[in-house]
Amino acid sequence: MAKYSKAAGKSVKTAMRKMKKGKLTSGTSDKKVTSKKQAVAIGLSEAREKGAKVPAKKQQLRKKRQVKKLHPLKKLLQKRWRLRKRLRKK
Repeated sequence: MAKYSKAAGKSVKTAMRKMKKGKLTSGTSDKKVTSKKQAVAIGLSEAREKGAKVPAKKQQLRKKRQVKKLHPLKKLLQKRWRLRKRLRKK
């Protein structure tokens, strides 16, 4: 099963063409895009706005997962704080 739809591919393709011609701008500013990665990102975001099948951004996925790797000492401190809070409530 494909991650990206054909419509998403088209929007990325048009963004790349605009970038190569020097007509692609980032956001509301009039700064020209020179990076291929940025052109792809702009194309994908436009595809998302249109409703094409595009996976969520990495930032959104991170927020959903929210896996935190803590230092072992911090884990111990958190356990102590939780115990103290429980004792205070009683």
